[in-house]
Amino acid sequence: MPVEFIGYVGTQEVSEIIPPSGPAIDTDYARSVALAHEAGGFDRVLMAHSSASPDAVVTATAVFADTRRLGVLLAHRPGFVAPTLAARTLATLDHFSKGRIAVHIISGGDDADQQRDGDYLNHDERYARTAEYLGIVKRIWTEEAPIDHVGTHYRFTQAYSAVRPWQKPHLPIYFGGSSEAAIAVAARYADVYALWGESLAQVSDTIARVRKAAAQYGRAEHIRFSLSLRPILGRSEADAWARAEDILARARALQGNVSTEKSGIKLFDKRKTPPTNVGSQRLLETAAQGKVVDQRLWTEIAALTGAKGNSTSLVGTAPQVVESLLAYYEIGVTTFLIRGFNPLHDAIDYGREIIPRVRAEIAARDAAAARHAARGARTG
Repeated sequence: MPVEFIGYVGTQEVSEIIPPSGPAIDTDYARSVALAHEAGGFDRVLMAHSSASPDAVVTATAVFADTRRLGVLLAHRPGFVAPTLAARTLATLDHFSKGRIAVHIISGGDDADQQRDGDYLNHDERYARTAEYLGIVKRIWTEEAPIDHVGTHYRFTQAYSAVRPWQKPHLPIYFGGSSEAAIAVAARYADVYALWGESLAQVSDTIARVRKAAAQYGRAEHIRFSLSLRPILGRSEADAWARAEDILARARALQGNVSTEKSGIKLFDKRKTPPTNVGSQRLLETAAQGKVVDQRLWTEIAALTGAKGNSTSLVGTAPQVVESLLAYYEIGVTTFLIRGFNPLHDAIDYGREIIPRVRAEIAARDAAAARHAARGARTG
């Protein structure tokens, strides 16, 4: 089965070890990192979203203009624009990009960040709204006649879009969220279910839970699975672990000491209270198993930050990291979202050292399976 690689394009170079500097939008940097991902063989790049970040839709259009093949995974929070408008915006992007757009639905796991944009729904209410939202969006994309809708969160009369998605039946829907409420929505609407970098056992358990939930809609085999990781490579295993320790030291030095100029919001600071979103809770459960899980899954940045997002790493030489990625592939993961702590340079390294190795190994396995099947057919 083909494997997909997703990277990350930000509008300035920043990470847990690189404090922001200069304007929030550095167009030269954004272009450079997009081109590096395209040259490195990535399929897509994530356009992230927060209550203070530059607009991801506008950034995505710039990436499309700067590249020829690279796709975009657009993070989108339901609830801030009408689903009818979102359906038209996404379908329009799909046409102008010739099918290079996918949407990553994130209902929101941080109450404070949601409230900065005026959203005061609680966790389960947000997922209920997301289910209603996606139902409307998919109807707008696929139904020929105008639609009426009366629901808990939305009401429309004769809603219609003249533009339909370029991709059929519609652009891919990726979905994030690890709670039971999230899985219930993903089971019904997601094409790709996204997890953070948990242990093999945890990922296997989640895949089984999602497929079981999707079975009631006849979608158990439809949903694909994505895993987000922060690989740390070295020429030797010792070199890779030395890099990891240096990253940890630099992240500790920045923690709580960097804030945005005007908002005063602390960047990279550890959570003051336990996370309410289940995805972060699960990452902290992984970190509680040890600094290193499954041989090379490194958890110390997750522990340091309180699992603020994608924060676990595979540490080792390129062949060792590839071996670990393939272990996840064997249990059902077919998309890897990988980004580094040095975003531009790491993307170049991944394109040179990781992506071609993984693709070559999977192609060899697929070819061997095809030969085995052909032999079975001849002797059967």
